[in-house]
Amino acid sequence: MEEPPAGPGTEGRRRRRWPLWTALVAVLLTLSVGVPVVLLAGGASDVEVGEPATAASPTENPTTVAARQVAERITAQLDKQAAALLGGDRSAFAAIAATGVRPELRRRFDALKALRVMHWQGRPSGLPTSAGRAGEWRVSIEFQYCFVVRNCQPSPVVVETRWRDGAEPRLLTLLKSKSSAVVNGRYNGQPGVLPWEVSKLAVLVGKRVMVASTPAHRDRLPGLLKRAEAAAKVADGYVVTGAPPDLYRVFYAGPKEWERWYGGDQPEWGAGYAVNVGGGHHEVVLAPETLDYGPGLDELLRHELAHTASLPDKDYWDNSAWWLIEGLAEHAGADGRSVARYEGLVPTRRLVRGDWDGKLDKLIPADDAPHEEVTGNYGIAYLAFRHLVDRFGEERAFAFFKAVVYDLRLPAQTTEEIFGQSWASLRKECVAYVRKAVR
Repeated sequence: MEEPPAGPGTEGRRRRRWPLWTALVAVLLTLSVGVPVVLLAGGASDVEVGEPATAASPTENPTTVAARQVAERITAQLDKQAAALLGGDRSAFAAIAATGVRPELRRRFDALKALRVMHWQGRPSGLPTSAGRAGEWRVSIEFQYCFVVRNCQPSPVVVETRWRDGAEPRLLTLLKSKSSAVVNGRYNGQPGVLPWEVSKLAVLVGKRVMVASTPAHRDRLPGLLKRAEAAAKVADGYVVTGAPPDLYRVFYAGPKEWERWYGGDQPEWGAGYAVNVGGGHHEVVLAPETLDYGPGLDELLRHELAHTASLPDKDYWDNSAWWLIEGLAEHAGADGRSVARYEGLVPTRRLVRGDWDGKLDKLIPADDAPHEEVTGNYGIAYLAFRHLVDRFGEERAFAFFKAVVYDLRLPAQTTEEIFGQSWASLRKECVAYVRKAVR
């Protein structure tokens, strides 16, 4: 599991998962999604679209000139579609497409409106290329969007499309977004298929949280929203730098959605995850049956939303920081309870008394690890972070988190200035605290 930090040209899909054990230990899969594609709000990336056409250079490739003109016409269609979405015109939103694509666009329209889309813009990401048939072109389209909050920093998503050119080009094919792909030579760091791309959605919005699921679970949303709002109050206290999230986004997945949303591929012990969707936003996904966890759901929500509040937009950290990331979230999940009341204390004790080697940077569990072992890994992470908070206070513990997770500094490079002692010495203290706590 040891990998270099994700970045252009590397695998950007790094998981940080956490265990489902008996009543519950909150679980995380944070998809490390590399560098999100971000454009200026009013323009495209590689192609200046929406600007008046200029005379081509006498030496400019005619194919390039044609592709640029196609991009301008496609942009005009995308602008019409955006106006239709924000204006509530379902028919006009689908009208830019050929007849066979319109049912899919109408379904997406309904899902986006349910999510209270407040900003929507599409732009070609690079020049169109020939689709192999006369008058047909392929081009990646980057959509930027905001939910609920009108002036949010938009999240980007890049999808592959095919168009038939004309005075008003027609959309022939609209694919789903792919996870962690390189599109037109750019690392887009996407998490995979988004819920609104593939599912009908029912949505409720509160003061700090939006909750969504499929219509089959509509009746569970009021209770979920109430509990998520309570968890958000706790999570707001775990902002490492900057302001709290403008809106916490929580999606409850049925069995089918759990296998499909954001790429699926979850471990058997997973109960939820937080995924970076760019623009400073993370979305939380809860596994099937988690709404029946009783009080354990509250711990799961606090854990997940704390990830949303504490993690940076650009997820570059190394797996050796897993204990710190999960320790903070588990601390939020515990919400001030004593160590003796920590839900995972028993399996943590078994792991510590067993074959744990005292290393914090090797704690990240394997995908096929037994539930009890995973729970113990999270318990060790929690206790180590708990020691930092108990001894030095949250302010310095958060400063350490920022240095390691945001600034990508090694613990050995930071502990002297933050805690006044070497990392070797502090790590021994953390390990001693863990061992003492589980006696």
